[in-house]
Amino acid sequence: MLFGLSEWFWNERLWFPEGLGWANLEDRDGVIYSKAADLWVTLPIALAFLIIRQVFERTVAIPLAATMGVKEKVRVHVAHDPVLESYFKITSKNPKQGEIESLGKKTGYSERRIHRWFRRRRNQERPNQLKKFREASWRFTFYLLAFIAGLAALVDKPWFYKMEEMWAGFPMLPLLPSQYWYYMIELGFYMSLLFSVASDVKRKDFKEQIVHHVATILLISFSWVVNYIRAGTLIMLVHDASDYLLESAKMFNYAGWRKACNYIFIVFAVSFIITRLVIFPFWIIHTTWVYPVTVYRPFFGYYFFNGLLFVLLCLHIFWAVLILRMAIKFLPGNNIVEDERSDREETESDDEEDDETPVKNGAVQNGHSPLNNNHHRKNE
Repeated sequence: MLFGLSEWFWNERLWFPEGLGWANLEDRDGVIYSKAADLWVTLPIALAFLIIRQVFERTVAIPLAATMGVKEKVRVHVAHDPVLESYFKITSKNPKQGEIESLGKKTGYSERRIHRWFRRRRNQERPNQLKKFREASWRFTFYLLAFIAGLAALVDKPWFYKMEEMWAGFPMLPLLPSQYWYYMIELGFYMSLLFSVASDVKRKDFKEQIVHHVATILLISFSWVVNYIRAGTLIMLVHDASDYLLESAKMFNYAGWRKACNYIFIVFAVSFIITRLVIFPFWIIHTTWVYPVTVYRPFFGYYFFNGLLFVLLCLHIFWAVLILRMAIKFLPGNNIVEDERSDREETESDDEEDDETPVKNGAVQNGHSPLNNNHHRKNE
């Protein structure tokens, strides 16, 4: 069965135009082509990125956070209660009113106290500012270096200026050393992101992020195996062009540098719209969708490759909506930009504070004993 599946997968009629196949990608006369076996190199590269990230966050990101004045919010830790803790971990982190009443009967606590306990317990699990800053600084560093390296590798190539050159001579497109390392490093990085997604800050678009990472890994891997390397390098460059701006805006956001964050976010929003919603669909996808059929008859690989590009385009539109929502919020004034994908910290007002003594048989009222119930709230 596995042999049959492998034979079907590597069937050259799926991935190449009629009359062309894997034999055309055999190295000859000093000309080297991309090979599927090369992708194994990305596994140790991904592992190396995970190690480098840990070292970077400890030796660079943390001192940088201190220099920029990243401050943590003081969080009140809840007293351990086995009943509430068990419900929080097993059943739900946001109990409904009926469940609150049931928990009140089991613990003898007031409804306000149980609400506050769950609110504070949820806040305890939210990532702190330093963790967010460390992640943002790591990604900023990679995306910036990757964009500079990608630009240096492509700026002198003809397909950088004329999109049709992506397919000139396809599939016999010679592999250059710069293309090899650009591919391996980018793919290794995205694989490291997929490996670390469980421990990274989880945002509201968590599922979309997983889809994005998987689609990106499939796209990069597939374009390498079937030698769509010229199109692949352009796609990677377009994506790196704005990502480092977003991560730098996050860094200034977490540090409380309001104006710097807003200005960078404006530049990022413009860059994102231009690269992801203009250049990507109207230049790159247009070329990969329209031009090949003028040279070859459509084949499965042609539809598969463009299908992955359309998945990325849908994600771009989804994120563009979030970006515009954030931009609209701060344009009329000078409010700081907040990441729409983040899970905001829950706050509590002073009048919601309650004494930690449980209510049992009317022994306390409003958090005070009957003999001490005339204390003013500000003296608590």
